[in-house]
Amino acid sequence: MKLIAIHISILIFSINSALHAEATLSRQDYVRTYKNYAIESMTTHQIPASITLAQGILESGSGNSSLAKSSNNHFGIKCGSQWNGGKTYHDDDEKNECFRSYRSVLDSYNDHSVFLTTNKRYSALFLLDITDYKGWAIGLSKAGYATNPKYANLLIKIIEDLELYNYDRVMPDQPVLTLVKINRKNVLFINQIRVIYASKGETYYQIAKQFGLTLRQIHKYNNTKFHSKEALLQEGDVVYLEPKRLRSKKNKFIELSGDKNLLEVSKEEGVRLKTLMRKNHISSPNEQLRKGEKVFLR
Repeated sequence: MKLIAIHISILIFSINSALHAEATLSRQDYVRTYKNYAIESMTTHQIPASITLAQGILESGSGNSSLAKSSNNHFGIKCGSQWNGGKTYHDDDEKNECFRSYRSVLDSYNDHSVFLTTNKRYSALFLLDITDYKGWAIGLSKAGYATNPKYANLLIKIIEDLELYNYDRVMPDQPVLTLVKINRKNVLFINQIRVIYASKGETYYQIAKQFGLTLRQIHKYNNTKFHSKEALLQEGDVVYLEPKRLRSKKNKFIELSGDKNLLEVSKEEGVRLKTLMRKNHISSPNEQLRKGEKVFLR
């Protein structure tokens, strides 16, 4: 009987070891499993796929950490005061810290994207080129995503070792506007810059407060004069939440589909007004341009 018991114990141990081995993902396994999630985040939210994958690998131990396995949290995101979803508790910088818990890994990836796009301290990252993974890694570290002073270098090494930068070049052609649903407000991207469509009766002040901006910032981004908090916007007015870019990411030039001025072109294309004036040798932003005229965007 003892011999049978020993054999059974060995068999159980072997089965458990095999199951454990099967459950352990290598970095390459992780990339194969979740690369499509990262590409979708890039397509929808303008976050480089290489950065998303590298963060997932680093923060979750390639999906093998206890936080990842028990709570599907692949990015080490803590609860924070605004979090109303599932919660779990783990030791990190301090004992028994609150971390977000998700129903699926996909939910973790989606929340990671929302976390970056709606958090003011990461807004400067979205001014970088989608292929600038080094800039993104350094920016995430400087913004305080992690406390490890070598965080940027760790991300860059993962990206380069696994050649994850190749995934940053597979994004299909996107329409000028990409729709994202955040905080009951439709957030879109024009020229990879976050914008919203205003509701009737909203003010710049209300929108600035909602997105963690100052009134002066939001007026500057939208080439509007710094006026009272009560000035009302019209239904469908485009409001920029970040500075416009120095050039278009999509087009070298456009041919106008109707009569417009450079102020309107700047708002539609997400290119800074002063850049448009200089590139097109136009002295006034209100100068009327005719249908069919060519306007250079870079």
